[in-house]
Amino acid sequence: MRTAGLSMRMGFAVLLLFAVIYALLAVIATFMGAGTPLLYAVIALVLVSVQFFIGPKIVERSMRVRYVSEQEQPELHRIVTELAMKAGIPKPRVGISEIPIPNAFAFGTSKKTARVCVTRSLMQMLTRDELEAVLGHELSHIRHRDMVVITALSVIPMICYFIYFSFFWSGLFGGGGRNRESGLPMMAIALIAFVLYFISNLIVLYASRVREYYADAGSAELTNKPHELASALYKMIYGSAGQKQEKIKKEFGSMRAFFAADPMTARNDLKDLRAADLDRNGKIDEYELRVFSERASVNRTERLMEFFSTHPNPVSRVKRLGTYL
Repeated sequence: MRTAGLSMRMGFAVLLLFAVIYALLAVIATFMGAGTPLLYAVIALVLVSVQFFIGPKIVERSMRVRYVSEQEQPELHRIVTELAMKAGIPKPRVGISEIPIPNAFAFGTSKKTARVCVTRSLMQMLTRDELEAVLGHELSHIRHRDMVVITALSVIPMICYFIYFSFFWSGLFGGGGRNRESGLPMMAIALIAFVLYFISNLIVLYASRVREYYADAGSAELTNKPHELASALYKMIYGSAGQKQEKIKKEFGSMRAFFAADPMTARNDLKDLRAADLDRNGKIDEYELRVFSERASVNRTERLMEFFSTHPNPVSRVKRLGTYL
């Protein structure tokens, strides 16, 4: 199965993050006593639970989602129904996102409560096959349950930062005079927590990029048309590049993980992907994808920048789609 390697990489990221939080709790136990980590374990559980249950409502409000019936959007429902059957998952609730950026996304707390949404501008700019490929990508997120995994994992950097913040100030103001001996261990814990906060953030970003590759592979499996997904990504990036970047950052900067292609980097991404559109007709066909995947390359600077991104480099992403032809 072509997704096996990506599945292993996602699992590896999960193990790394739990190793990080375990190491941090072990450090606290060593310096402060065995009972102290219980508090942070409880905090972790509370944060995960809160984010898990209120997350869908936050997404609905932030992305201006309105759910539609089969009478309103028969073709959209038809595509989702067919893909859900192929993927072997319950049909998710279907919605329209009333934002100006072309996009599609899936969210929810389980396969049974999952939702899939598209924007009107996306439906207007894509062909049926391209829309099917994008929806195949989104339903693959649901099939892989990676949206739930990312929600849970994203809490770990928050816990690390909370521990850093609380121990730093406790050590700073409680470490003078007779309390100096207790202040130094607190400052040591704060320093370790801050380092682990930075590391865990990078791991979450890595997991976020892997899940995009994973969903791309899932779309290729469901539709057997990887070039249609490549073409759709190209069009989505083109549509995002025409938006005002400051407005995107202000309104949707915190929701970047819910975009099929990162709108914050669209202008630079478009420059790189134009090379795939050999006949300059605004889409990428099967032949163009094959040629691009063989010739295109990503330089070291772009690879380095990818470490700090929620999405894979689009050139790398499209090149990988070419391997599924």
